[in-house]
Amino acid sequence: MRKKAKQDIVSRYEAKYIIPRGMVPSIRAFIAPFCKPDPFTRGDPPEYRITTLQLDNNAYSLHYAKEIEANARFKLRVRTYGEIGSAPVFAEVKAKFEGTIVKTRATVPFKEWNEALIFGSRVPNCFKNEQQEMDFLQFKRVVWEMGAKPLALVRYTRESYIGTVDSYARITFDRELQYQMTNSWDDFGRSGIWRGMDSQLAQGFGLPYSGVVMEVKTLSYYPVWVVDMIQRFNLRRNGNCKYSTAIWREGAFAGYPGTNEATAESLCWF
Repeated sequence: MRKKAKQDIVSRYEAKYIIPRGMVPSIRAFIAPFCKPDPFTRGDPPEYRITTLQLDNNAYSLHYAKEIEANARFKLRVRTYGEIGSAPVFAEVKAKFEGTIVKTRATVPFKEWNEALIFGSRVPNCFKNEQQEMDFLQFKRVVWEMGAKPLALVRYTRESYIGTVDSYARITFDRELQYQMTNSWDDFGRSGIWRGMDSQLAQGFGLPYSGVVMEVKTLSYYPVWVVDMIQRFNLRRNGNCKYSTAIWREGAFAGYPGTNEATAESLCWF
């Protein structure tokens, strides 16, 4: 019998900044007294590769919920790390309620992940506790109810640090952003063509440079050293959604899907 556990939910605050590539070494040096490399990273700088399968429906409702900046919205995604097949997949529902991020995730062995798992009745015997199983069933419910399916893949290299003097703080730098459109639940880009999306044009916002996406993640408030970092480097927040960027970029090649803002509003809550 599976062990009972607290719900696998992460609630936090996030802010994104697009910064010049040349600024990264200075910020890296500034945060060194307050952070250490993420234990899951490798190398110098400490990095890992993330590949994310983004799900949405035919109306692109989750994309448009972001576009209209709905106060309550969510992302439906399947994420894996490193070389494809070398790590489990994580089925995630990542919701944003005004400024707060709430995320549930269920871990599934890579070899067990496929379309039949999502649309069949079998529940894999791989979860560590009952809550993990409930999170997986919640993911399936949302997929079924909104008619979600694979639409795009996003991958990038993440340099990651975790705070050492606070209960929770993370600083990450994302580069080498790429995407490809897909309709596969388990290919994860192995048979498609990746296109870049970390150019000045793709990142938009009128920036005079092609930058790195820096994220600051905390539980409830910015530690003093984070506030000092923002002020010292004159950082300005930029809303950057990698999935929506992929959709916009693909529109330049294959035509952009028609807007459906009413549907986007109706699917903000899960």
